Amino acid sequence: MPEVGIDRAARADPYRLLFDHVLTRTDPETAHRLAFAAIRAARPLTAPWTSRRRNLAARTGRGGATLQAMGLSFPGRLGLAAGFDKNGVGIDALAALGFAFVEIGTVTGEPQPGNPRPRLARLATDRAVVNRMGFNNDGAEAVARRLSARSARTSEPPRHDVAAKLRRLDVPLGINIGKTKVVPEEEAVGDYEKSAGLLAPYADYLVVNVSSPNTPGLRDLQSVERLEPLLAAVRRRADQVTAERATRVPLLVKIAPDLSDDDVLAVADLAVALDLDGIVATNTTVSRTGLASTAAQVEAAGGGGLSGAPLRARAGEVLRLLRGRVGPDLTLIGVGGISTPDDARQRLDDGADLLQAYTAFIYGGPWWPSRINQTLQASEGEAR
Repeated sequence: MPEVGIDRAARADPYRLLFDHVLTRTDPETAHRLAFAAIRAARPLTAPWTSRRRNLAARTGRGGATLQAMGLSFPGRLGLAAGFDKNGVGIDALAALGFAFVEIGTVTGEPQPGNPRPRLARLATDRAVVNRMGFNNDGAEAVARRLSARSARTSEPPRHDVAAKLRRLDVPLGINIGKTKVVPEEEAVGDYEKSAGLLAPYADYLVVNVSSPNTPGLRDLQSVERLEPLLAAVRRRADQVTAERATRVPLLVKIAPDLSDDDVLAVADLAVALDLDGIVATNTTVSRTGLASTAAQVEAAGGGGLSGAPLRARAGEVLRLLRGRVGPDLTLIGVGGISTPDDARQRLDDGADLLQAYTAFIYGGPWWPSRINQTLQASEGEAR
């Protein structure tokens, strides 16, 4: 069976051997918890390395210019998609691996445990993951307290402390908000407003997630007649709690790849009409077509959202539809099936301004984000 979406550098990566021969024999959620703990513990080593690399690239002109989108500065194209750090516990450690921005969440208005385990499975042949996590998170109040403590801790590193400066990597922080499962659908707007009110003060940008397949009824909110009042309410609440800012918090919506083309275009029209700052495309899919995994493997993985390499084609199609509809000014974040530098470049050609990944990070290992961003920056520098 041919490998899907793996670049040559990844084939030679020791992490690939570790993943294939050790981590695949570990429960996926347990492996995630252990790997995330290791990432956080390694931050004193990874942060100075990433900071020095970025400074060197800037001085030599080999790293490409800082990118501007939504009024924010990004040190690269590729960021981490929501889902990896649901509770904002490892933002700076993830930035230290080379992500140009980090999106946490999905955070809900109320804390919730999510769906029963097991709720995460790998389809390694397809370089894919199936999740039915169900927005397990600490809730907006707890996450807001954590982000407040982080803001106080990092706001002013001692000028004489070089190590502290190196450990601080200022990358944009996105916060992804969703609906609490037990909140009735008719009360969804108020639930989103609660999260926006608590979290917008700490967000560089805010994403309304109406596209996860793992919360009953959530995707129904993607219909324009229900999405319009929801986005308008979140916009108002975010503006209220950040009135002291010079500029408003950018607001985006995250959509599913399973929308019809007509519905994608309807969301694009709504985004323009509401003066949204961007669209994140796309979330996971409920489709299982075109997989290389056996029927038995797919059945064993169970229901939920599929992410990873199999989303590449549809995610690219959605990007092209959106860009063709919204024009050049709206920020589009491309996510879904980006595994290699070529995938990343293609998604940029499809119309994305920024990129996100999650599943490829799991398969590619801790140096994967840095490698992708470095390759993109080098190619963009050569193009100039």
